[in-house]
Amino acid sequence: FRLHERAEEEPHILLECDSGVLDAVQKHLKLYKIRRKVNITPCLDLSLWAVVPGEGAGDIAGSLAKCAEQALVFTPDPRTEVMGWRLITKKGADVSEIIPGSHVGNTQEYHRHRYKQGIPEGVKDLPPGVALPLESNLAYMNGISFTKGCYIGQELTARTHHMGVIRKRLLPVRLSTPLPKDSIPEGAEIFTESGKSAGKFRAGGGELGIALLRLANINEPLCLNVEGDKVKLTASTPEWWPKSSSK
Repeated sequence: FRLHERAEEEPHILLECDSGVLDAVQKHLKLYKIRRKVNITPCLDLSLWAVVPGEGAGDIAGSLAKCAEQALVFTPDPRTEVMGWRLITKKGADVSEIIPGSHVGNTQEYHRHRYKQGIPEGVKDLPPGVALPLESNLAYMNGISFTKGCYIGQELTARTHHMGVIRKRLLPVRLSTPLPKDSIPEGAEIFTESGKSAGKFRAGGGELGIALLRLANINEPLCLNVEGDKVKLTASTPEWWPKSSSK
C-alpha cells in the first residue's frame, strides 16, 4: 500500500499486508482518513522480497549498499534477526544484481524458514478476531508498544502482560511424517497421549508447522488426528526468544 497526499509525491508510508485481505485493509484504512486529502492505493508497481541469510552469506547489507539505487527500501526485518531483511524494488528488478551471489528461492522455502523459527505471518497464522497479540508472541517481535496506544484490545493486552500470566503461545512444531499441503484442517486439535487437548494447529507445510499450544503441555508427547490416523508432533522453543523472559 502507498499512502500520500499527492500522486506525484514519494510514498510517506508503505504498509505490508497479507494479499488475501488487501481489499479489506484498504477499506478499513479509508474509514479513518475522514476529510484528509490522502490517497490509499495498492503498490502494484513494487515487489517485496524477504532476504534471508544462508550459511556463508557474508556481508549482505554491505553488498546491497553498493547497489542501493536499485533498492527502494532495504531494512532489517523488524520482527527478529533470524528473518533477515525486507527488500522493496521496482517490479521486474533483478535481485541477483542487487545482492550479488544471492539465490532466488520460492515462497514455499520462505514459509519453511518461518515455520522453523516459529514466526507467524498473515491471516492464516493469525486469524482476525481469534489470535491474541501476546499468545502470538508479538511482544517478542516489536509488534506491541506498552507505552502508547490506543488500539482495540489494548486494556486486556496490557493487563495480561503486566500480570505475566500467558498460558498459551504460538510455537514451531515438527510432525513425525511430512503431510500433503492442506491435509490438516485449519484449527485442528492437538492432543496429549492421554487425549487431553493441548492446543490447535494453525498452519504448516511438509513436516513443519506452527501451533498454538498450552505451555504446560509442550514437553509432552503430542499428536494430531489426520484422516483417522495419529501423527506425532513435537514442539520447540525458538532460540530468538528473549533469554530472560519467563513468560
